[in-house]
Amino acid sequence: MVALRLREQFLFTRKSVPFMSIQWFPGHMNTARKEAAKTIEVIDVIVEILDARIPNASCNPLIEELRLARQRPSLKVLNKADLADPAVTQAWLDLYNQQPGVSAVALSCNHAGDSAKVPQLCQPLAPHRNTNAKPLRMLIMGIPNVGKSTLMNRLLKRRVAHVGDEPAVTKVQQRHKLNDHMAITDSPGLLWGTIKDPHVGLLLATVNAVGHKVVDDEAVAEFLATILLTRYPARLTTRYGFAVDSLTSADVIDAIARKRGCLLTRSGGGLDRDKAARVLLSDYRNGTLGRTSLEAPGTRSEERN
Repeated sequence: MVALRLREQFLFTRKSVPFMSIQWFPGHMNTARKEAAKTIEVIDVIVEILDARIPNASCNPLIEELRLARQRPSLKVLNKADLADPAVTQAWLDLYNQQPGVSAVALSCNHAGDSAKVPQLCQPLAPHRNTNAKPLRMLIMGIPNVGKSTLMNRLLKRRVAHVGDEPAVTKVQQRHKLNDHMAITDSPGLLWGTIKDPHVGLLLATVNAVGHKVVDDEAVAEFLATILLTRYPARLTTRYGFAVDSLTSADVIDAIARKRGCLLTRSGGGLDRDKAARVLLSDYRNGTLGRTSLEAPGTRSEERN
């Protein structure tokens, strides 16, 4: 019943926003996909990092295909859980933990204590691998910018993987020994070649999982504003100081521009909607707007490519 209520609460009218299919597939990703397929043959557990705010949209179907083909168990890590709505996150955990060969946990890889739990949670998924002769071999996978490198750095307690707020930072696999009976490999982010479903594309763009150069910030911000107006309207009022009654998503961007003084100096002081859009997106991405989730189980299309 809880999951059903969450689904109903997340159903909203999808207003038309400018959006085209995203074709964003850096050359190294094709190589990364081939390397991942090879590596899965010699690992024991896949550690799939998802964004807790959009667990389904941030799940690459290719990873599941590779996992099932090699019959490997998976630990789904709902990262950035400190930014997501706790009730919605729990609904996702309940769903994933019912799937065969899958265990799920919600945490924040930025917290060393949370990251340290990951290897111990992987161990029950491959209990036969826990000795010097047969160490537990884990592979970190996920789409760009969900926290894979952050997890690796936390586990090793040193910076071995580059971390950034832009997608596609990691370019090659990196394997490291955690201790005498555990080893872990980090891998580049894997994103499908063409994102045809606008809803999926906009969800990914909202959490910065695709480069901002391929998606219009205003369109993404209006998409985000639509969800916030439906699910978390008070967050907008608290943060920006304006009432949201009867506002559209476009109105929200205009209102933020007025409140924050986002003006176009070259056009007689008109509203700088692009700057206002970036303000909203930044406030969402860094958690300033509070713990919010953009999708709940069963609320969107499954089309990916």
